[in-house]
Amino acid sequence: MRTGRSALAGPLPRRSVAALAVAVAALPLAGCMDPGEPAAPDPDVPSDDAPSRLTGQRLLQVTEPHEATGRTLLEGPTFDEDGRLHLVDVTAPAGAPKVMRIDLDSSEITTVFTDETGVYTSAQWGPTDGRLYLTDHAGGRIVSITAEGEDPRTVFEGEVDGRTMHPDDLAFDEEGTMFVSDSAQTAYPDAAPSGRVVRIDAASGEATVLAENQPNPNGISYDAETSALWVSQLDANRIDRLLLTEDRTAVATGHSAIHVDGGPAQTDSNALDAQGKLYQGVHGIPRILVYGPDGRLRATVEIPEEDEGLESATNIAIRPGTTDAYITVSGPSGGYVYRFDALADGTRASNGG
Repeated sequence: MRTGRSALAGPLPRRSVAALAVAVAALPLAGCMDPGEPAAPDPDVPSDDAPSRLTGQRLLQVTEPHEATGRTLLEGPTFDEDGRLHLVDVTAPAGAPKVMRIDLDSSEITTVFTDETGVYTSAQWGPTDGRLYLTDHAGGRIVSITAEGEDPRTVFEGEVDGRTMHPDDLAFDEEGTMFVSDSAQTAYPDAAPSGRVVRIDAASGEATVLAENQPNPNGISYDAETSALWVSQLDANRIDRLLLTEDRTAVATGHSAIHVDGGPAQTDSNALDAQGKLYQGVHGIPRILVYGPDGRLRATVEIPEEDEGLESATNIAIRPGTTDAYITVSGPSGGYVYRFDALADGTRASNGG
């Protein structure tokens, strides 16, 4: 069923299986040698199976809590072709900077775009036209602007299968087709999940539902190597893997791939590096969880304990071709950008959304 349609005619601007290593050890002949006492583990040498503990370092403060909304929430970090970091402030009131650009060399912050009504929750560069795509969660639409914040266009709006979307994050495939997390809160304890994953075709601009009855989908990343989507479910603290059909128009198979021990935190946005590792942001505790493509926790990125007044690390961007990773971190003390070294290089799938 295709009910929503793009406002633009023509093309929209644009698991792996874990390897098992089997080691064969030679057995000593009985009575020929004394095995002695087993060596005690060295506490200073991490086990190959133990996840790393990394610490993000504060780079700069971007926003303060707004008087009109009482808070600030940074999201959607993404690099342009010149290496400048763009991000959005979800809670910015009318007229305040809603899309900002940061020169990481000088720490200069520039307002790129604002409007009166948009509540923008993510940003992603289109693969074919160089425009910046924004999800307007409150307005139920997707907007694109130029790199300088000009020529705003409503790329998609309207109902999908009889219901207006609340787009949270988005990801592109190589041809410019969009995959969007359509969020819908699942009221505890017994409400039926009603969130969705929506596909917006690059050629026709028409929208179809790939997955429904989802417990508030938030983060979404597209793995070009396997044609799979990694979707984080905010109200279930899990990450689903949806393997797409060859033409990427439907879900071939899907399952809950990773269950997150979040405690008071919930799974927010995510990103993939060049080795297929998944960087999962969380809301409620400022940290990033890094999982291998086999679902094993490989690293936890923490914020220094002395950095108070922070309660979320929503998303990251890894600068393509490098391991320079940047986190959007927010809380009562304001909105900040933190830096750490990623476990592998960045790609398009680790840059925005």
